[in-house]
Amino acid sequence: MLTRLREDIRCVQARDPAARHAFDVLTTYPGVHALLWHRFNACLWRWRLRWLAKLLSLVSRWLTGIEIHPGAQIGRRFFIDHGMGVVIGETADIGDDVTLYHGVTLGGTSWQAGKRHPTLGNDVVVGAGAKLLGPIRVGDGARIGSNAVVLKDVPEGATMVGIPARQVGGRPAEGDRRAEVARRIGFDAYGTTEMPDPVAQAVNAILDHIHVTDRRLEELCSAVRELGGRMEETRVPDLEIDESSVDSGCFGEEREPPER
Repeated sequence: MLTRLREDIRCVQARDPAARHAFDVLTTYPGVHALLWHRFNACLWRWRLRWLAKLLSLVSRWLTGIEIHPGAQIGRRFFIDHGMGVVIGETADIGDDVTLYHGVTLGGTSWQAGKRHPTLGNDVVVGAGAKLLGPIRVGDGARIGSNAVVLKDVPEGATMVGIPARQVGGRPAEGDRRAEVARRIGFDAYGTTEMPDPVAQAVNAILDHIHVTDRRLEELCSAVRELGGRMEETRVPDLEIDESSVDSGCFGEEREPPER
């Protein structure tokens, strides 16, 4: 019990810069208090003292603003930041190193008995106000954006935003290809991002266009060679920008303004 409590305190200190010391976390963090209540209530639930477990979970909600059903399964190093308005249903299953922010709901969409709440893998982060509904599975390392409504399974490492939630950012293969194209033309692919930034989307579109253009040129060169033509092998040079160009306001050497 003490080992788990130390883990809980350390994970809060690791994820929240506002946590000053262990005593501060233990006495002022409602997420930690709600987790301690839940562990006791979960024991009562397993011992078939279910009315008492639900009564004490109600007391915990009054004190912390966090509602965790005593039947929910929660892994190690679980952190609820701020916590007000968090709801975790009876058949929810949460892995290790998961972080929830305030207003998150792990709810059900059916009145039928059985599994009806989400399953979260390890190292999942759910942003403020997000709703995960139904017996869906969220893969390891996934990120759920604030106020997203997730109704379908989420792949490992995916980032989900919107209502209903959709995956944003390129697939890993697309990200690797874009990084390779950017490296080849001497460009730092800062535009490969998980969030739907308009500038990042434009950069990614340019990189995709360059990739398609290169592929078509290679096909054209191959066709010319097959017809007996000679094509010189060339390499795309890296782009080099003089650092002084930032100060001079132009690329290359600084020039005098033209005389009038």
